[in-house]
Amino acid sequence: MLIFIQNVPRTYAWGSREALPEVLATEPTGEPQAELWLGDHEVDPAQVAGSMAEPLTLIDLIERNPEVYGVDGGHLPFLLKVLGIGAPLSLQVHPRKSQAREGFARENAAGIALDDPARSYKDANHKPELLVALSRIEALSGWRELGDAANDAAAIARGSGTCGARGSQLLLSFAARVQSAARLSVDGMAGREALLDWLLPGDEIVTETVRALAEVIMGDAPLDLDGVRRDVLRRLVTTHPGDPGVLISLLMHVVTLDAGEALYLDAGVLHAYLGGVGVEIMASSDNVLRAGLTEKHIDVPEFRRILDLATTNDPLFYGATPAPGLTTWQPPIPDFQLHRVRVDAEHDPLDAPGMHLARAVSLEAPYPLVMIATEGVLRVERIGADLREVASVRKGHSLYISAGGAVELSGSGEAFVASVGSRPEGDISRVEGVS
Repeated sequence: MLIFIQNVPRTYAWGSREALPEVLATEPTGEPQAELWLGDHEVDPAQVAGSMAEPLTLIDLIERNPEVYGVDGGHLPFLLKVLGIGAPLSLQVHPRKSQAREGFARENAAGIALDDPARSYKDANHKPELLVALSRIEALSGWRELGDAANDAAAIARGSGTCGARGSQLLLSFAARVQSAARLSVDGMAGREALLDWLLPGDEIVTETVRALAEVIMGDAPLDLDGVRRDVLRRLVTTHPGDPGVLISLLMHVVTLDAGEALYLDAGVLHAYLGGVGVEIMASSDNVLRAGLTEKHIDVPEFRRILDLATTNDPLFYGATPAPGLTTWQPPIPDFQLHRVRVDAEHDPLDAPGMHLARAVSLEAPYPLVMIATEGVLRVERIGADLREVASVRKGHSLYISAGGAVELSGSGEAFVASVGSRPEGDISRVEGVS
C-alpha cells in the first residue's frame, strides 16, 4: 500500500521561519519551524493523511497490522526528519545502545519522569544519524588536530590588543593551554581530556575568556584566521555569550556541506548543526547528551562518559551511485539507509550521460519505505502488484510504502527515501536504476 502521511513541524527556538515552509510548499506561520518528523516515534508520530475524523498515526497503522506495515513485526528502526536550521543547535553527542540501555534504566530507577527537563535518556536506543544537505549547511563535527586549534587560538590571542590587558592575558593563557594539550599525546586524546577538564565546569575564568574572544572576533581587526571559522565564532558568541562551547568549537572541524553532501554521526561524535536545510535519518531515538551552546539540561559527567575523544580525519560521509538518478548512503549499521532519487521525464541519457538523472528509478521494498518529495512531482508505482498501487507525490508531500514488491519512481523531481539498512541475513538494500 502507498499511504500519504503528514505531520506538523516542531517549533524549536533554533528553527528557521522560512526554510521548512519552502521545502514543504506551505505558508510560513511566523514561528521558527525546526523539524518535521516522519516516522512512528512515540514522541511525535506521523499521521495518516485524510484521517482527521478519526486520527490514525503510523503507530496505530503498524500495530493494527504489523506484518504488513511493520519491520519484522515491530516498529520502524529509523526516523526520517527534515531540518530547517536558523540558529546553532547545542553541542551534543548520542549514546551507543549499551550506554542508552544503562542510562535509561538508571533514570527510570531514580524515578525521573520521561518529560522531566533534567532527564538525559528518553529511551533505551542508540541514535546514530545521517544528514544530507538540501542547501548549504554549516556544522561543527568531530575533533580536528590540536595543533591546528592551537594555531587558531594563537592567532586570536595576537589580535587581542583591543580587549584590554585582562582579556589579552586570558586569551594568551588559553592559547598556551591548547598548545600544551597538543604536546600531551600523539593522538590528541589526552590533550582534549585536559582541556575539557578546564572548560566544562564553565567557571568565571572560562566565561571571561569567551567574552574576551568575542571582543576580538566581533572587531574589525584582521586576524590570521579562516573566514568561515571567524563567521562561525561570531555567530556563536552572539547566540551564546560566555558559553564554554564557544571555546570547544575551536577544537572541532567546521564543515560546509553543499546540496547533496552528507555527514554521518556515530555514537560519541561531538557535533552541532549551525545553519541550513537538510534531510536527516537516524535510529528511532530521542537521546541527546549536551555540552554547551544551549539553555537545556547539561549532564557533564554523562556527556564525558559517552564522548569519543578520537580525531576525525574526514567528517564527510560519501554516498554510492549504484544506478542513474540514485544516490544511496549506507552507514555501517542495520537501522537505516537513505536514498536520494532524481528523475526527469525528458531526460535523454544519450544527450546527458552520467549518474545524476534518470527517467525512472526502482527501489526494492522488502521492508517499509518512508518518502518525502523535495522537488517537482513524482509518480510512484508498485511494480507488478496484483492491485494497482500508484500515487502522484508533489513537493513537500510524504508517502509511507508498505513492504512488498519493488516500487518505481518517475516523473520530474527529487525525493528522499528512507529504508531499513542491511540485515545480517543479507543485503536488502539492492536498488536499480532505469534510464
